[in-house]
Amino acid sequence: MTTVDPALGTDSRDGRAAWAPTEGFEKVHRSPAAWAIRDSITIAWRNLLNILRVPQLLVFSTIQPVIFVLMFTYVFGGAISVPGGSYINFLMPGIFVQTVAFGATNTAVGLAEDIHKGIIERFRSLPMARSAVLAGRTLADLVRDFLVIILMVIVGVLVGFRVQTNFWAFLAGIGVLLLFAFALAWVFAVVGMSSSSAESAQAASFPILAVLVFASSAFVPVSTMPGWLQVWANHQPVSITVNAVRGLMIGGPTAVPVIQSLVWSVGIIAVFAPLAVHRYRKTG
Repeated sequence: MTTVDPALGTDSRDGRAAWAPTEGFEKVHRSPAAWAIRDSITIAWRNLLNILRVPQLLVFSTIQPVIFVLMFTYVFGGAISVPGGSYINFLMPGIFVQTVAFGATNTAVGLAEDIHKGIIERFRSLPMARSAVLAGRTLADLVRDFLVIILMVIVGVLVGFRVQTNFWAFLAGIGVLLLFAFALAWVFAVVGMSSSSAESAQAASFPILAVLVFASSAFVPVSTMPGWLQVWANHQPVSITVNAVRGLMIGGPTAVPVIQSLVWSVGIIAVFAPLAVHRYRKTG
C-alpha cells in the first residue's frame, strides 16, 4: 500500500477512492472515476493553455486546410465535376474531415515531445489516474479541432459553401466530425507514445494519413478511381465519415453512412484507447 497526498486524489496503483480538503477543511470523498475525470480536465487545461499563450498554433493549424480549399476550388475545381451539385459543396465536407485527420498529428507530436522533455515521466510519478494524461491530451485536441472546424466553415462560406439541409443536420455533421477526430487522436496517441522524438512522430503519421485521406471520397467521387482502389476507398473510415458529413450538410444518403461512421469511431476508440494507456504505462 502506498500513501497519497489527499489533495491529489486517487493513488493510481491501488485505484481506491481518496478525499480532498475543501474550504473549511471538510473531507469530500470521491470515486476513482471522479478523480480520473478531474485529473483529465486538469491535463486538458494544461494543454489548452499552450493555445492561449501561443495562438499561432491555432492559426498554423488552419493554413494547410485553407490552402487545400483554395487549391481545389480555384485550381482543380474546374476540371472536377460532381453529379447534381457544385464542387465547393461537395468539397467542403471532405476538407472538414481532412482537417481533423491531419490535426490528429498534433496528438502524436505533443506526446512525443512531452516524452522527450521528461514531462510524461513526471506525470507518471504523480498519484493520478493512468488515463488522465492521454485523456487530457485528446480532450484538449478535441477543443482545438472544434475551433479549427468553425474557422474552416467560415472559410467555406466565403468561397461559396452553403448548407443544403438544415441547422440541426449541420450540427449533427459537426458532432460526427468531432467523434471521428477524438477517435483518430487515440490512434495517433499510440504513434506518439511509440516514437522517439516529435520529428519521428510527425514522419510516422503522414503515411498513415496519406493512405486514409487522399485515397478517399474527400476530394473526388470514388467512381472516378480505378476499380481496385474503389474497394478500399468505399470501405475505409475517412470515406465513410466524409459521406456521412456530406449527407448531413448537403443532402443525400445519410442514415447508413452516419451509423457506419459512428461504429468506426467507437470501434477505433475501443481498440486504440486501451493500447495507448498500455503504452503509457510502459513509457519512461
